[in-house]
Amino acid sequence: MTVADLFAILPQTLLEGLLLGFVYAMVALGYTMVYGVLGLINFAHSEVFMIGAVIGLEVFRFWGNPESPVIANPFVLLLVALIFAAVGSGIMAVLVERFAYRPLRKRGSKNILVPMITAIGVSFLLQDLTRIYAALRHNEFNMQYRTYDALNQTFELPFQTIIQVKGIIIIVVSILMLIGLTYLVNRTKLGKAIRAVSQDMQTASLMGINPDVIISRTFLIGGSLGGVAGVLFGLLYTNVTPYSGVLPGLKAFTSAVLGGIGNIPGAMVGGLILGQLETLSGTYLPFLTNGNFGTEYKDVFAFLTLVLLLLFRPQGIFGQNVSEKV
Repeated sequence: MTVADLFAILPQTLLEGLLLGFVYAMVALGYTMVYGVLGLINFAHSEVFMIGAVIGLEVFRFWGNPESPVIANPFVLLLVALIFAAVGSGIMAVLVERFAYRPLRKRGSKNILVPMITAIGVSFLLQDLTRIYAALRHNEFNMQYRTYDALNQTFELPFQTIIQVKGIIIIVVSILMLIGLTYLVNRTKLGKAIRAVSQDMQTASLMGINPDVIISRTFLIGGSLGGVAGVLFGLLYTNVTPYSGVLPGLKAFTSAVLGGIGNIPGAMVGGLILGQLETLSGTYLPFLTNGNFGTEYKDVFAFLTLVLLLLFRPQGIFGQNVSEKV
């Protein structure tokens, strides 16, 4: 492949990186919401994301069955899947907070390793529960999203770039989620309460704010964002397993750290940057190294770039806003 060919595929590569980055960014928003309030890295959020993908898959399979579709319009079906996934993942996130994290908080544990280990344990639990469900329901772990011609329809953009309808949906939904979340945090009464709890939980409780309620709602919002991201991830890559949340969740957490953990715009920008790094390295590494490094090294390159960046700016690109972390 010549240098001209490498430049010719650059616009398409950047577009694919943009789509992947938006998925990472949506999951990263859930991480940064919880961290902003509790200072907790909720590793179970990756499984909440995976559960959203599974819920969306079931909606497509059950109500979109080609033999007897309950909802024939794929766009309406996608909207229903997004709503169900947002509600289901949001409720799951609230349950995780109520039964896993709140008892630790009430006991006043100061060891940061305790909630972190608890989060990892909850992740394994949710993975195994999903495995049991997939085995009983489908007798398989690799579950496939249904494909629809209307969602896979392509449009040609300048510079010989092609985008599918589902790609446009991912971009639009991601931007709307960022705008909505920013408005909620900065302009609503709930957002003010979230920021108050994130700054000083005890003082907020003295001012009449119930921290437990606010924390639950924060988990609900973060889980709902993860559920929506799960459906869009399944729509983009079609394949979902009980372990589909592990690597995207880790990369989304990396995105949050890259942008500045606790910073909402930073989470979005970090996701977009990581998506571009991964896609560019996966596309060009085999050609630039004469095949010595294949596409499987894209994760190594992306994380190595993160390490180098954090060596010079450990607070991330945007930094952590201490006064308004969420």
